Amino acid sequence: MTIPDLISGIKKELPPTTRLVAVSKFKPVEDIIEAYEAGLREFGENRPQELQQKMLQLPRDIKWHFIGHLQSNKIKMIIEGVSLIHSVDSLRLAVEINRLAQTRSIVKDCLLQIHIATEESKQGFSHKELLESIPELKQLKNIRICGLMGMASYVSEEQQIRKEFRTLKNEFENIKTSHFPDCDHFCELSMGMTGDYRIAVEEGSTIVRIGSGIFGSR
Repeated sequence: MTIPDLISGIKKELPPTTRLVAVSKFKPVEDIIEAYEAGLREFGENRPQELQQKMLQLPRDIKWHFIGHLQSNKIKMIIEGVSLIHSVDSLRLAVEINRLAQTRSIVKDCLLQIHIATEESKQGFSHKELLESIPELKQLKNIRICGLMGMASYVSEEQQIRKEFRTLKNEFENIKTSHFPDCDHFCELSMGMTGDYRIAVEEGSTIVRIGSGIFGSR
């Protein structure tokens, strides 16, 4: 199937409340153009250098999402060009993004990455770290916390994946009610990739991040 056919098939499965971000990491500009011409405007990358190059080569109306682990010394490469940073996985990183945004007189939209998987290799706030960090995160004036992001365990058991997504959804609802009750911008729940996006949508995802389901395996 062609890229436009794959995009069309995925879009038909998504409710109006869920946005599709095409994960274009490691993919050539030509593939992204094909997806762009099929109507997509939101793309996700996880390497600052690659994202920086693609931003220069591709249409200006693309909304770029940074979805990978972000090192503090690489923030400056992406901070002005990205629409949303999905992977703020520590208070220290949030503070540094805020500092650099302040020097540029911008406010940067961010999601807090929550660790919900069994794999220790995946980054993110624990429940305890999140609760401890929120008061300070709310004091940062040059980032805007727009919601949460998480990655489920890389397993075949649907029940476990569903449980992890449900945990993240509950965390989102609790944080929204307790700390952002009047913030319309705290509305995003980024969860679900090619292998598990259907479960994520059923559990309340507002953004799915799909790469190989659109562009093929890397």
